[in-house]
Amino acid sequence: MKTHCTCLACKISFYICSTYSPRYQWTAMAPRSRQRRHKKPPSSVTPMVVTPPTVVTSVPLTLSKPDPSIDALGFFSLENNVPGLSQLILQKLNMKSYEEYKLVLDGGASVSGFGFRCLREMFQKMEDTFQFCAHCRALPSGLSDSKVLRQCKRCRNVYYCGPECQKSDWPEHRKVCQELRLVAVDRLMEWLLVTGAFVLPSGPWPCVAEVVQGWDTWFSMRHLQLEAILDAVLGSHAMNTLWANVGRPRPDPDVLQGSLKRLLTDALSRPLTLGLGLRALGIDIGKTGGSTVHVVGASHVETFLTRPGDYDELGYMFPGHLGLRVIMVGIDVSADFTQSTSTSPLEPGTVQLSGHRGLYHDFWEEQVETGQIAHPDLVVAFHPGFHASPDLMEAWLPTLLLLRDYEIPTLITVYSHQELAASLQILVDLDTHITAYGANPFASLKPEQVYSNPNKQPVYCSAYYIMFLGSSCKLDRRQLEKKVDGGV
Repeated sequence: MKTHCTCLACKISFYICSTYSPRYQWTAMAPRSRQRRHKKPPSSVTPMVVTPPTVVTSVPLTLSKPDPSIDALGFFSLENNVPGLSQLILQKLNMKSYEEYKLVLDGGASVSGFGFRCLREMFQKMEDTFQFCAHCRALPSGLSDSKVLRQCKRCRNVYYCGPECQKSDWPEHRKVCQELRLVAVDRLMEWLLVTGAFVLPSGPWPCVAEVVQGWDTWFSMRHLQLEAILDAVLGSHAMNTLWANVGRPRPDPDVLQGSLKRLLTDALSRPLTLGLGLRALGIDIGKTGGSTVHVVGASHVETFLTRPGDYDELGYMFPGHLGLRVIMVGIDVSADFTQSTSTSPLEPGTVQLSGHRGLYHDFWEEQVETGQIAHPDLVVAFHPGFHASPDLMEAWLPTLLLLRDYEIPTLITVYSHQELAASLQILVDLDTHITAYGANPFASLKPEQVYSNPNKQPVYCSAYYIMFLGSSCKLDRRQLEKKVDGGV
């Protein structure tokens, strides 16, 4: 990870982005739509997953913007479980509206009233936004004068308004308490990513790439370099500054080292998952002029403070490649990440990152079909969430049909087995030809907590993958052109 600007405003922007990442907040809580917005006939293909997802009742959300934003849905869905929580977050961040919040996430200009005088104030106000009773959902403003919210002493992650709520909640909380302890450490340690104190291992792989089948072999391969890096970070000024300002005791070195390793897997999970797709789907990375990957449905999670070099590990996975072009497309792509792209041949061995703000099927029509952008060799969607709401399914449908009908090798990741089951069923109903699915060997090892529902079992980014190529019901070219002209 490259060192970025270290001014306090940029550090705060980064910390907001990582701490309040809304993508999982929405997809974990929203129900899978039972009603399809498209008119596809029922599939004749036998579903590959028989365990149906649990349906959770959710309050419908209405947004003013015409295209559904998964980031906006995530933020406002906080109200479903903890009324008033989104406003509390804005208040503690010295913001007046979600629009100001989104402007910071996009890396925009400074927002009036936004900022903190020092790191200690920032960390304290961040922690304040986690203070609501995990059992009754009461916020500090809703408590009587005789009550105060207190942390669980074991995990230091959840709060209770009194012994009664804590006792009542223990049967559920005990299942996740130990894992939530890791979450509480990791969300503080993420601060080191933006200071530049935590520089990820880099350089050519010292062994044949086919040997690296997951994190165990990756850690073994990078062992000596990684140990030196971790020792340096543990003794760094940034580490000392972090724990001098967070208002809690500094954990033991082995706890901090474990957190750094989890953060490392979180940072590298996306590029290595792209590599998994390239390899499993048989993409020719020796193509003259370079190979192209489109990351669709990209948001600030994939683009905020992402810089050239952050995907170098993808290049090291394929020594001798003739260039890898990664284009991230989505309506929530960070404004400072949108860069011009071209179809010019890449230099062998280079990885080029760029972004485009918009819906993918529009991007395809305006940029790919006109020859301004390279045709993709692989398309990847990290946690698309189309199973989560009718609005998202409606927005994703043209893209899914486009990928299917143009027979573009596609990889999708999801957080959990529940999402895997729901997403597979939708893809089967769309007659996609699913070539593989399963546990991702390069899933992030950093637990992700549902912020507004803390006692849900934590999940892991890109825990499962689905790969598909074309349709299970082949169409001839004339049928395809008719279908595309009809609205894809």
